[in-house]
Amino acid sequence: MMSVHLRFAPVLLTVPLAACATGADNYPSLAIRDAERIGGSLAAPQPEAPPAQPAPPGADLLARLGQLRSEAGSAHQAFLAAVPGTRQAVRAARGAAVESDRYASAQVALADLDSHRSRVAIALGDLDLLFADAVLAFELQEAIADTREDVTDMIAQEDAVLEELRSAL
Repeated sequence: MMSVHLRFAPVLLTVPLAACATGADNYPSLAIRDAERIGGSLAAPQPEAPPAQPAPPGADLLARLGQLRSEAGSAHQAFLAAVPGTRQAVRAARGAAVESDRYASAQVALADLDSHRSRVAIALGDLDLLFADAVLAFELQEAIADTREDVTDMIAQEDAVLEELRSAL
């Protein structure tokens, strides 16, 4: 029985191969189709309208910037005026016990400097709010950025002095 199946095996295998041997005219052409052809022109695109320019700062904004710069400057001057007395208090408290009056006086003097620095930092916070408002309103920010840079420089100077005095205590 086995030999009957083996005799018909080659015949059975040729049936699927016959399906592959169809005529050449049944396959699609590999030529370029109309949809694959490039159409249109290569004309240069029309220039776009120039981008909108930010609005210049208003007079009240400039007045507010002057006020904030003045407030920060006066707080910075008060800070600088308090530094010599704080240095003296820190030198006197160097090596003193934490519960001593000299140490407490130095801490109070440092806290006084911190309060002057906080007044400058408040002006910086107001400048940050003005900058964010100017960005959202699509206004020029250069005047705000310049004032903010000046106030940031003041804070950096004050931070350096405070760090120096705290490390000396």
